[in-house]
Amino acid sequence: MMQSHDYYLRAASAMSFRNQCWIDGKFIPSLSGARFDCVNPATASVLTDVAKGGAADIDRAVSVARAAFEDGRWSKQTPGARKEVLLRLAALLRENLEEFALLDTLDMGKPISETVNVDVPGSAHFFQWHAEAIDKLYDEVAPTGGRDIAMIRRVPLGVVGAVVPWNFPLDMATWKLAPALAAGNSVVLKPAEQSPLSALRLAELAAEAGLPDGVLNVVTGFGEDAGQALGRHPDIDCLVFTGSTAVGKMFLRYSGESNMKQVWPETGGKSPNLVFGDADLEAAAEKAAFGIFFNQGEVCSANSRLLLHESIAQEMIERLKTHAEAIVPGDPLNPATKMGAMVDVEHAARVEGFLKSGRQSSRLVAGGERMTINGSDAFIQPTIFADVPRDARIVREEIFGPVLSVQTFGSDEEAIALANDSVYGLAASVWTKDLSRAMSVSDALVAGTVSINTVDALSAMTPFGGVKQSGFGRDLSIHSFDKYTALKTVWISY
Repeated sequence: MMQSHDYYLRAASAMSFRNQCWIDGKFIPSLSGARFDCVNPATASVLTDVAKGGAADIDRAVSVARAAFEDGRWSKQTPGARKEVLLRLAALLRENLEEFALLDTLDMGKPISETVNVDVPGSAHFFQWHAEAIDKLYDEVAPTGGRDIAMIRRVPLGVVGAVVPWNFPLDMATWKLAPALAAGNSVVLKPAEQSPLSALRLAELAAEAGLPDGVLNVVTGFGEDAGQALGRHPDIDCLVFTGSTAVGKMFLRYSGESNMKQVWPETGGKSPNLVFGDADLEAAAEKAAFGIFFNQGEVCSANSRLLLHESIAQEMIERLKTHAEAIVPGDPLNPATKMGAMVDVEHAARVEGFLKSGRQSSRLVAGGERMTINGSDAFIQPTIFADVPRDARIVREEIFGPVLSVQTFGSDEEAIALANDSVYGLAASVWTKDLSRAMSVSDALVAGTVSINTVDALSAMTPFGGVKQSGFGRDLSIHSFDKYTALKTVWISY
């Protein structure tokens, strides 16, 4: 249940923050003693200062995680026992929903209505789903015949390093932690330096749920220090990452330069949204606005390229303009706010650069300005550009902000060619009432997920990830366990 604006302002002012690294079941400072400011982007005020972990802290966390894995305090527990702990964690998340919602809203500027109604309930659901799944995964017996039995067992990898982004701090940590822990691994988590607070509280809550000390460790810090140390560490068995394509490539290189650890990157996107002439235009316009403006456009699978059949292009643009102008950025603690702040002023400046580039190459339909609210200039208006050339920067590069590029097409073939004309392949959407067209176009699109007559379809039951330079990691669904387990053959002759 949502509360009033005043209620959330009072609750936020009374918040306390965990701000040390979490290693071996307790909060401890970084070995260097260094710290960095954690800033509320919506007010430009410092929330707290946080331990700035580095390579030595990663070493310490990995050593603790390895010891926990080897002695079996978690890895050798039965699937049912691990399930019960993670179910308790899911329940505790629900009991502490308001606290986690405030943590992510204050930390990265997203609206409280979204953290209360989407992010925290979603994290609890994903922990519960993966917990329920773990004792329903069966090993195999190969058909060897004779006096031989060959068992194919799925076993935990060991120590998993997880590096997660700032756009959905709690959710993205959950997407990695839930299957990794359910499978029996130990984990060292590095949250984004822009949004470390909910990850630290989650680790504390996991201990309360019964997760043994040392199984989950959280090292806060910067990518060039803690992140690189995790990627290069010789005792990490698997590195999972969600973030930019450039950083994903770094982790692949770090693996090759160290111990050839598995690396599962889920990286950038520039997702196309194809609207054909027979589509339900109001439904398509409403979802297109959601697909690019939700979470301030800071979504890897955001539908940032809108491809319109020329017969309905002008009508769709007018409908979208109306939707965009109805979304007014504001205080994220106000339940009426539908768009909050960019994660920090540096990112806001980067998005502003794309706005300037878009004005030079394309026609501005709506928005296009950076805004100052409550003393912070980290806000960007919902923005639409039309008549965007194929080589324009705003249609080629991932912006990670509320900026929509509109192009037109005359045939199905041209639509498919435009949609696939990208280095990314994370998601796509198709709007048509023609089932045959829906299937043929979805078959031709190069993307990990194709949503028909909706956008960004997602479920715990279906894998999320992409192709091309969107990476090849897959989160969610039973397939997520593939990243965190190895196949071991045990052959018995008798």
